[in-house]
Formats: sequence, C-alpha cells, structure tokens
Amino acid sequence: MALRIPLMADLAAEGKTPEVLFWVGCAGSFDPRAQKVTLAFTKILNDANIDFAILGKEEACTGDPARRAGNEFIFQMTALQNIEVLNMYKVKKIVATCPHCFNILKNEYPELGGKYEVMHHTEFLQGLINEGKIKMKDGGVFDGKKITYHDSCYIGRANNIYEAPRSVLENLDNQLVEMKRAGKRGLCCGAGGAQMWKEDEPGDKRINMERTEEALGTGAEIIAVNCPFCLTMMSDGVKAKEKQEEVMVYDLAELIVNNMS
Repeated sequence: MALRIPLMADLAAEGKTPEVLFWVGCAGSFDPRAQKVTLAFTKILNDANIDFAILGKEEACTGDPARRAGNEFIFQMTALQNIEVLNMYKVKKIVATCPHCFNILKNEYPELGGKYEVMHHTEFLQGLINEGKIKMKDGGVFDGKKITYHDSCYIGRANNIYEAPRSVLENLDNQLVEMKRAGKRGLCCGAGGAQMWKEDEPGDKRINMERTEEALGTGAEIIAVNCPFCLTMMSDGVKAKEKQEEVMVYDLAELIVNNMS
C-alpha cells in the first residue's frame, strides 16, 4: 500500500491543520541512507493513523550547521524564513527524526519568535507504544539479537533524553548491551557541532573509529542510533573495520517498523 504523505500547503487549501508537522530535515530529504529512515518513520505514522503533514519544498535547512560553524547571519536568515512558514500554517507540534533539527527548533528558535512543541521521534515512538497505537510482534526479526545503543549528543547530553530510546528498544525481543561510555558519559560519533562538514583535525584516530570500536566491543549484532549523522559515522566505522556483513547500523524507526505486528 502506498504511503500517505500529506503536504501542509494542500491541507491548508482545504482549511485543515494537521496535529503534527513531521520535520524531515536535509539528511532525511537528500541522503539516500537517511531517506530510508524517513520512509520507515512515515510508515509508522501511517499505521498509527497520526494526523500529520510535511512542508515539502517549503522546508529549508534549520540553519544548525551554519550556527555551529559560526555563521550567525546565515543561521538567522534561514531560521526566520522557516519561522515565517511555520507560523503561517499555525504549526503547534513538530516531530523531527534529526536531533540537530530537534534541538535547534526546540531550544533556539523561540528567541526568534518560533515557539512550538518539539519532539524527537524517539520520544514520539515511545508515546505511540505506550498508548498502544503501534504493537510489536513476539519473536520478531530481532529475536535474541544483541543490540547496543549509541546516545547522540543532541538527544543525550544536550536535552537529557536517555530513557525514551532505551524504552523503545525494550519493546524488541533482543538483549540491550551498553557500551562502556553510555548515557551521560556517551561519546560523540564525531559529526556534531558542524564537524560533519569539515576535514578531520590532526590526531591519532578518528572519533567515529573510537566509538565504533566501543560498539563492536559489546559483541552486538546491531548498533541502534537516532540521528542521520550518527548513522553515517557509525556505518562508516563498521565498514572501515570490515564488519558490515556481521554488524548492522539502524535507526530506531527502522528497528520498530521491522517488528510491528
């Protein structure tokens, strides 16, 4: 069955305002790997009968990379453009699959007049499971597999969200094995703070290799993430270690959609 992905403009033309705006983000729109996460999350929204829409071509970058890299002018120009669009559609609630989008929309847009209820998809998924809107099947595709969870910086330390993603993983028939640096002591994948867009600084080892080694050291068959940047960095690390045949890197939405009854 084809996915239902309504556009805000089309609903507005019918005089409708959806309950939730799904903020897709640049990675979720253009990166082929992150697009799979977008589709997985959209399928969950469809199956749970969530009243949502996306902005489509009216969605611009949040400006997060520009601000992190020190270009405040570009950030404010981009942010104000987005706020104008969001306020025009009277958006109240936003869900984002990217922690960078989530963090800046939630914590930094308000100072420019963009005040919304913003959730990351890990929190949203936890809510759907708790409310019984999505149900997991017993003995699913991850039955008995070891999964380790990588805390992304903007969900973990920046917003103190540690339990929601782990609660989501608990609904899969698997064994969660923690890395030695997890939760508040979690290690960055190496892409945050606009590092995704620049060359490595001199050093003995890339950060994503250090983090990948910790993940592989747990003996896990699956590395669970909740960020498109983390997805790229951890996948690159697994490939560099030539473990891509044995260890898979998935976003939480992909894990859930593969185990829904």
